[in-house]
Order: sequence, then C-alpha cells, then structure tokens
Amino acid sequence: MRLSMFYSTLLLTGVNLLLRLVGTTFQVYVSGRIGAAGVGLLQLVLSVSMLAQTAGIAGVRTTAMYLSAEELGRRQTGLISRILSGCTIYSLVCSGVISAALYWGAPLLAEHWIGDVRTVGALRVFALFLPVECLCGVLQGYFTAAKRIGTLAVVGIAEQLCSMAVTTAVLTTWAGSDPGRACQAVILGTGTGACLALFSLGLLLPRHKDAPPSRSGVAGRLLRIAVPLALADDLKAGLTSAEKLIIPKRLALHLGTGTPLESFGVVCGMVMPVLMFPSAVLFALAELLIPELARCAAVGSARRIRYLARRSLRMAMLYGLCCGGLLFLLAMPLTDALYQNEEAGRWLMLFALLAPMLYCDSLVDAMTKGLGQQNYCVRYNIVTSALDLALLYVLLPRYGMLGYFISFLVTHLLNFVLSFRRLLAASQITVSLRRPVLAAGATLVSIWAAAQFPAGAVQIIVFLCMSWGLYWALGALRREDIRWVRGLVKNRQ
Repeated sequence: MRLSMFYSTLLLTGVNLLLRLVGTTFQVYVSGRIGAAGVGLLQLVLSVSMLAQTAGIAGVRTTAMYLSAEELGRRQTGLISRILSGCTIYSLVCSGVISAALYWGAPLLAEHWIGDVRTVGALRVFALFLPVECLCGVLQGYFTAAKRIGTLAVVGIAEQLCSMAVTTAVLTTWAGSDPGRACQAVILGTGTGACLALFSLGLLLPRHKDAPPSRSGVAGRLLRIAVPLALADDLKAGLTSAEKLIIPKRLALHLGTGTPLESFGVVCGMVMPVLMFPSAVLFALAELLIPELARCAAVGSARRIRYLARRSLRMAMLYGLCCGGLLFLLAMPLTDALYQNEEAGRWLMLFALLAPMLYCDSLVDAMTKGLGQQNYCVRYNIVTSALDLALLYVLLPRYGMLGYFISFLVTHLLNFVLSFRRLLAASQITVSLRRPVLAAGATLVSIWAAAQFPAGAVQIIVFLCMSWGLYWALGALRREDIRWVRGLVKNRQ
C-alpha cells in the first residue's frame, strides 16, 4: 500500500496517537494490577532495557531506510536485497553482543544500578528478545523508505494488541501482584509482539532481483552511515541515563528544593509528555522526510530538496508557534485536569515558549540525516550533551529546577542553531528572519488578546483566529502555502 507523503503523514500520525492512547490506557490497567511500587520497578527495568536496545540497534534502522531510499530513488532495486542482508548481519552482530552482555551482566545491573535483584529475570528475558527488536528496525526502515506506511500501520496495531494480550494473560495466570514477575510479564508481552511484527514484515517483504557482482561497496556505505548514528544514539542514551542519575543528587544540594525526585518528576514526568504530545504530527513528517530527501539526493533533484526544506520549515514554524501559544494559555487547566498539580502548570507555561524551536528541531534533524549529514549530527550531539552535563552540574545546586530549564534552553538552542546552519548548507537554501520574527510577534499578541477572556473554548477560538489572521496579514502565511496544502491533499507533490 503506497501513499503520498501527505497521506502517509496523516496515517502515521493517527496510528501513533492511537497506539499512544491505547498504551496509556493499558498502563493504567497494569498499575492497578501491580501497584505503585511495581510500576516504579518496571520503569527502572525499562530504562536499562531502552539503553540496551539503543546500543543493540546501532543506527541500523535509519541506515536501512536511507540506503533503501537511495536505490528506490534511482529506480535501481538490484542492491536492495544486498543492503537488507548487510543490515541484517550488522544488526545480528551488534544486538547479539549487547544481548549477551545484558544476559550475563543482569545480576550486576539489578543489584548495583536498579537496586533490586528481582529484576534479573526481566532483564534476561529482554536480552533474549533484543535481536528480534533490532531486526524489526531493519525491516521497518525498508518499508518506510518504500512508502509502505499502510503496511507498517497494520503491523504496528497487531503488534500492540498481541503485546497487550500476552502481558494480560501472563499477569493473570502467573505473575499476580509480584513486582518481579510483573516486570517479566510486560517484557515478555513486548517481545512476543516484536516476534509477530518481524514474522509479518518478513512475509510481506517484496523480493528484489540481486545486482550484478560488479556493483559493490554496500558494506562501506552501511558502516559510513550506521557507525556515526550508533555513536550519536549511544552517546545520547548514555548521557540521558547519566542525567537521570546526576539531577536528583545535584538538586539535593539546592536549599530551596524539598524533594529532588518529586521536582524532577514534575518536569520530566508531567510537563514534557504534554509539551511534546502535539509534535506527533511533525515526528511523523520527520520520519518520512529522511527517505524522501535521500531519494532526491540520489537522483540529484536539488530543486525538490530546496522546495521540501523551505515548505517543511515554514509549516513547522507556524505549527510550533500555534501549539506553543495554546499550551501557554491552557497550561493550568491541562495540568490541573491531568495531574491536579499547579507546579506542573507553571513549568508548562515556561517550557511552552520553547515549543516552536523544539518542534522545528525535529524536522531539521530529520532533513540533515536525509541529506547524509550524519557525521555533523554526531559532533553536535557530543558538544551539546557534554555542555548539558556540565551546566546541570554547576546550575542545579544554585538554582534548582530553574537551572535545569536554563541548561535545557542553552543546549537545545545551540544544537538547533548548529543543525539549522548545516541544513542550509546541505540544501543550498537561504532563509530570511523576517517571517519568523513577524510570526512570533503575532503569536505573542494573540496570546495576550486571548488571555483577556476566561480560560476555555473562547480563549482557544480567539487565539487561533487572531494568530492565523495575523500570520496572513503580515505575510508569514501566503496564498502559495494554501495552494501547497491543497496540492498535498489532492496527492500532487
């Protein structure tokens, strides 16, 4: 099932939101079964598991997507079988090493990192399923490059349902309320779902004729893309884990912070999910831009690259400003309804101001990868991640969670500026600051005007009508943008 980029984005967004909603509902069920202590233990297991999965997948998903898109863009599919075979071998080697290390190191990790030996079984079960998860990444990368988003959507839903069914059955018949067994039940359900996804995608994988023996260099191309991506992803995952360890300890040195874990949990566990929820639309588009730009680069379509880059950046900017404004206005009502926590509302208002930058950054990162700029992404991640740790170490004892916000702002802004400059160079486009400045000013004016009304539907209507009206009046939104959206809907790209 091949779809245009517009409909692929809509489908991918809808599926992501549906799976997130179903997953959240299922988490509520699991919480009721195993209690707060069991959920806390499960989160620690998942933090170790995600780090192991990042190391095991080693950049191969994006690599498979990028290389497949290049060949499909040239309309020369002879190397695709060899590419997928190379990615499979690479994935098996990397995930096999990490899987063995996790399996045999589970007792040490459970005792010294997680602090509960009951998690040994769950870590070992995850280690057994890790190669399957990574192989799924290879096939998902190919299907995304081939614009088989409908196939991925169906398989993703089946995987989620299978995972939930197995987890529920094991919880009911074996695990009960035991936290250690409950962790194993969740990991077992997730692994079984991954097995179903791998089997389904393997059956649906089209067979391509192999290329003549004279064409070679697949291994070199694979490693040039995968290794930098793996280093960047591993570094990011490792630094994220280090950040989780350092923040509570450094926060404890701040006199104004009562409970460090609670303060950090408010921002990361309550504010961030709400802040980033609307970005699911842009994350879906980012997922599709990587193979699209890779195809364009492979056939030398510089005009198409410039067109996609300009349009994507403009719409991401307007979408980010609009969502940021709404989140700022609705911060208190949202957090009160979800968490009954005023502190979360105050932090959401502050972080909502960063939404335009964060949302645009997701597209900028995807486009730089799609244009083969992975090595630069690695450098930027190393610089900003190291700076983040240094700033957290210095600022948290002095300013508490405000120091966290300052560090977040500085490092994300620096990464965005560096990545944006690299995108401009790679796509050979120029961007004027006039439109972003006018659009930001229009958003601030619209927020002020909407804030004069009581919170609720009236505020939302006033903000949306006024902001988009000002975007149009000031030239931030033009008639050509409307025609572009209409063309997408009619499947003209």
